[in-house]
Amino acid sequence: MVGLSIGEKHFIQGGIAQDLRSDGRKRLTIRPIYVETGVISQANGSARVRMGATDVIACVKAELGRPNALQPDKGKVVVNVDCSPTAAPMFEGRGGEELSAELSVALQRCLLGGKSGSGAGIDLSSLVVVEGKICWDLYIDGLVVSSDGNLLDALGAAIKYYVAKEKSSGMTYLLKKLMFPKAALSNTGIPKVNVAAGASGDEQPEVDVSDEEFLQFDTSRVPVIVTLTKVGRHYIVDATSEEESQMCLAVSISMNRQGHICGLTKRGGAGLDPSIILDMISVAKTVSEQLINTLDSHIAAAEAGEEES
Repeated sequence: MVGLSIGEKHFIQGGIAQDLRSDGRKRLTIRPIYVETGVISQANGSARVRMGATDVIACVKAELGRPNALQPDKGKVVVNVDCSPTAAPMFEGRGGEELSAELSVALQRCLLGGKSGSGAGIDLSSLVVVEGKICWDLYIDGLVVSSDGNLLDALGAAIKYYVAKEKSSGMTYLLKKLMFPKAALSNTGIPKVNVAAGASGDEQPEVDVSDEEFLQFDTSRVPVIVTLTKVGRHYIVDATSEEESQMCLAVSISMNRQGHICGLTKRGGAGLDPSIILDMISVAKTVSEQLINTLDSHIAAAEAGEEES
């Protein structure tokens, strides 16, 4: 927790009440975002996102596995977040472990929706190669390098990026260079898999994994996350760590390009009137559109740079 004097607390709270935050932003203005993809060569996809002094890295690794017996027609996604002990004093010892677990659960819920799978940002059925026998397992890992608030939103941005879906007939999927609109997924490549014919019953079919061709699956539903932090009688977006120290609650809403809500989580012990939640959702929709447009512009600039080189 950030240690602030009484005067500093009043200054932060008073600025938010007057719609002029200590860094000059309005209540619903996000900090400048900087995105860098392909930062980890060993991963299938990776990205680094900076929002102010908050700095996070996300990477995606894809491996062939076996579907869950209860969901034979779906692949698997596992999310894990680590907080570097050097990112903030609060991350030393068990503080970092507890926050890592909290962020991992929140990201998993935002990407995959509830247990029923409704509202999921990633279509798990698109990860199946052979129903009941072979599927892709996606391991999404996040690392908090530096923390100045709003970690969940930064990690969510580092995990998304748009790519069109291309699925061929039969059991062959051609996934060219995955570039999702929220960065690591957008930079993910999953190899083309050819399945040998002739396997029957419980036999595990033989597969040939290509080193040159890659499959694309639809990530247009992968959401960005917008956290609204309530300080006093007002709420703000993209809170700094000092502003978060003054919050009574925070609501994180994950919303995709189509404006659909994929998940919603709440932190803090204070209660929240249902009518306020509806207003927060409306604000989150507007902010998510701005965030997606910002990320899209980063992708377009990166692609233009690759073409020139």
